[in-house]
Amino acid sequence: MIVTLIVLILTVTMFIIGRIRADVVALCALAALLIFDVLTPAQALSGFSSPVVIMMVGLFVVGGGIFQTGLAKVASQKIMKLAAGNDLRMFLLVMITTSAIGAFVSNTGTVALMMPIVVSMAAQNGSHPGRLLMPLAFASSLGGMLTLIGTPPNLVIQDALTAAGHEPLSFFSFFPVGIIVIIIGILVLLPLSRLFLGKANPKAKRTANSGKTLDQLVEEYNLQHQLRRYKINNHSAVAGQTVAELDLRNRYGISIMEIRRKAARSGRFIRNVKQSVPKPDSILQAEDILYLTGDKEQMENFANKMQLERLDDTGIDFYDIGIAEIVLMPTAQLNGTQLKSSGLRERFNINVLGIRRSKDYILKDLSEERLHAGDVLLVQGSWTNIAQLAGENDDWVVLGQPKEQAQKVMLDNKAPIAGVIMLLMVAMMVFDFIPVAPVTAVIIAGLLMVLTGCFRNVEAAYKTINWESIVLIAAMMPMSIALEKTGTSAQISHALVDFLGVMGPTALLAGIYFTTSLLTMFISNTATAVLMAPIALSASTELGVSPYAFLFAVTLGASMCFASPFSTPPNALVMRAGQYTFMDYVKVGLPLQLIIGIVMVFALPLLFPF
Repeated sequence: MIVTLIVLILTVTMFIIGRIRADVVALCALAALLIFDVLTPAQALSGFSSPVVIMMVGLFVVGGGIFQTGLAKVASQKIMKLAAGNDLRMFLLVMITTSAIGAFVSNTGTVALMMPIVVSMAAQNGSHPGRLLMPLAFASSLGGMLTLIGTPPNLVIQDALTAAGHEPLSFFSFFPVGIIVIIIGILVLLPLSRLFLGKANPKAKRTANSGKTLDQLVEEYNLQHQLRRYKINNHSAVAGQTVAELDLRNRYGISIMEIRRKAARSGRFIRNVKQSVPKPDSILQAEDILYLTGDKEQMENFANKMQLERLDDTGIDFYDIGIAEIVLMPTAQLNGTQLKSSGLRERFNINVLGIRRSKDYILKDLSEERLHAGDVLLVQGSWTNIAQLAGENDDWVVLGQPKEQAQKVMLDNKAPIAGVIMLLMVAMMVFDFIPVAPVTAVIIAGLLMVLTGCFRNVEAAYKTINWESIVLIAAMMPMSIALEKTGTSAQISHALVDFLGVMGPTALLAGIYFTTSLLTMFISNTATAVLMAPIALSASTELGVSPYAFLFAVTLGASMCFASPFSTPPNALVMRAGQYTFMDYVKVGLPLQLIIGIVMVFALPLLFPF
């Protein structure tokens, strides 16, 4: 017991100091419990196979898919429209929406659904996401108090009551309690989040070195006005011909920038498109959409002659194809050669859309232009080919970070798919008649996000996982086993209840709440509720009073734990994205936790008389 307490105290101290990463501290604590034989290897590693941890991994992937497809951006824009630029209204909308979802979906799942939306809102609003992410995590737990299924401790106290022969709780017995804690949460978090969270936006400091955005490049090179779209009809003369046979550059002085083709499996609601950079042997087909650049009169001349249908001009999409700038080095072998002889298209399958020479932009008759040292070429191609360009450092340097730009491109044509997957996951988690465990539902949803193309590749899905948060939770979970195995938690809870029981039911109620709240900082909320429920039940029996208020104190103490990043999965989920330290949770979460406890000690006897 002494070894466990020493390890626990040292761990908490290191978390508070914050000089070592939280996940490393947690792993050191785990190693210490192994070295001193407090835990067996199987017990120590049980956190890494826990359904909660696996569920967190899957939810990161699901959240990443929602963000990558632009679904989060659409939802955030709707919330921002309702907020009308008012920070207070936005805060209230996030808190109320999250709490409402948390009443029916697990708090971990709620945060995974809402986190990409909040991050997108912050990006569009130019604010730090940390201002809203911690309130988001806390709101998911607050909302869990609205219904019987909102959080596992609610079900634990229901089982304890029914097993003892008391009248069971109804689905909405928790609703009055939930409303009170949500109101307290809003009133407390509003000033504290402004005071302690999101002081500066670190992304704003890096914008100078992050390179130009894709939209900035489009605007700078005036690509929007150099581009026209034409559709190949069934009776068009170009259908069945190759790009080389058309010889557009020599005949008309124009180029095919991109070929857009509808995928074979496109439906009414889910429309997949395939982008491709034209190759000499690319065969054009009916229904293809050609993106042409060059002289507008020549484009119209070609389109009329070949019976192409002119489409409305639209924005340039970067699903599979991107753009980037490369600057030629003084020692480049390409210096002095004409662009058509450079071999860039043949070697890398890229188009050169424009040349920036000093302050001049060359956008026409590019094929005849001779390249000079210091020229900046705007190139277009698949993201893979652009990344290949970045590896050739002898002749040029790629400006910006094409790989990072590719990750930022929204695959908004996949947004309906991501939406369906998200709804399917929520349905499997909410409805009992679907015989699927929550962790299974999340695994299925994560796999579907990858398999249906909501990510550019599998690596992009892996990058959405915040491994620091995963390791933190997985390494701290065995601490609860150590506390229970050594009898530490049971001894603390019994001693406090025995001491406070003689002071009357109100003092005992406060003792049960704060004891449960303290234990939940180091033990999972469900395990704490299982431990404390029979203690609270027997204590109420000894005093000869109704057990309902005492058991509600247990579920509140187990669920309303905000003073630590590893006390609940939602707290850990937002830690990295919000760039929080351990002390941020203490500054914001501990006051909320204490205030809820104080208020509910007096409110519970009114709702559930002794």
